[in-house]
Amino acid sequence: MELNEIFRSVQAASRKLAMMNSDEVNRILLALADETEHCIPELLEANRKDLERMDPENPKYDRLKLSEARLIEIASNIRDVAALPSPAGIILEDRIRPNGLRLKKVSVPFGVIGIIYEARPNVSFDVFSLCLKSGNACILKGGSDADFSNRAIVALIHRVLERLGTDPSAVALLPSSHEATAELLHAERYVDLIIPRGSAGLIKFVREEATVPVIETGAGICHTYFDKDGDAEKGAAIINNAKTRRVSVCNALDCLLIHKDRLQDLPDLCRPLQKNNVVIYADPHAWEALKGNYPPELLEHADEQSFGTEFLDYKMSVKTVGCAEEAVSHIHAYGSKHSESIVTENNVTGSYFQKAVDAACVYVNAPTSFTDGAQFGLGAEIGISTQKLHARGPMGLRELTTYKWLIEGNGQIRP
Repeated sequence: MELNEIFRSVQAASRKLAMMNSDEVNRILLALADETEHCIPELLEANRKDLERMDPENPKYDRLKLSEARLIEIASNIRDVAALPSPAGIILEDRIRPNGLRLKKVSVPFGVIGIIYEARPNVSFDVFSLCLKSGNACILKGGSDADFSNRAIVALIHRVLERLGTDPSAVALLPSSHEATAELLHAERYVDLIIPRGSAGLIKFVREEATVPVIETGAGICHTYFDKDGDAEKGAAIINNAKTRRVSVCNALDCLLIHKDRLQDLPDLCRPLQKNNVVIYADPHAWEALKGNYPPELLEHADEQSFGTEFLDYKMSVKTVGCAEEAVSHIHAYGSKHSESIVTENNVTGSYFQKAVDAACVYVNAPTSFTDGAQFGLGAEIGISTQKLHARGPMGLRELTTYKWLIEGNGQIRP
């Protein structure tokens, strides 16, 4: 099918979705969750074909891999989305003007949302469930790394939609070619919004090339600052969780900033990282503090490339700073406005850090690994927005709506 024909069919389906009621939407989502669990062997077989083509040492391998446990969790997340209230049709404002006109500001779906993403097949489920619940149709443009997985997932979704009498064009998967990406980026007649999920390079390309409006998500260069008033026990647990829980995700820790007066605590702060063989790129002060206290084969001297890098691997840099202000300056210079954290028992310093740091999510005494739609109570998420227009941070259902004005009159004429 020609791509413009696909775009037109998705646009037509989006108009039907906007008229569906919550019960119809929830019935589809619950059926999809059940079908996902029923088809676990089929999905794992498709995923195996993708995994066979990727080096297990590739940082994307963990993102690409599906498992029975992950698919059960995905089904659970779909049920969570079904249980959430619909974000469309909410009256955001209702007032009557002096001339008698009644103005209502009401939340509505965008219409058609295009998602460009790399080796993360779970995104196919997340995007569809959130788009359907918010009344949007979606166009998926996955990478070639996950093509077998994505095609199996979308075929499963189409079966559920057809069985329940809903237009299967509510979701479309484009070919995994560069040509398909280019056409999607310029499909402003049919697509209302594009959200890229993936590397900084992918996001930069989409932002610069698209003529369709774009919300930037993804690239996470995340820092944790251990303050002079930080609790070492809390700090060690926070740093370890932020770095090693899942290294391939955008909320993983990339750089530890440590106050110069607490360098003696650095070996204890980093000790839990040894279990996962985390390579540390340390500046001169941090290197001296860790020398003899951290495995030498895992300790490297930092260079300029060690900072401002999203490692997506068991690697982390360490930078020594003289104060909270210097930590904030480093974050402004090297961060991606995603998620940042401070470990401190000083409420004044914690408050300063949260006000001064320009990022979507700023934590005190908690790891950046919590930046996640499910952890924020949003159900699933469509991405982490690092920009400031429309949405910022985890994008759940409400962030997939815009609004329109409904005006009721009784024959009023403007003078």
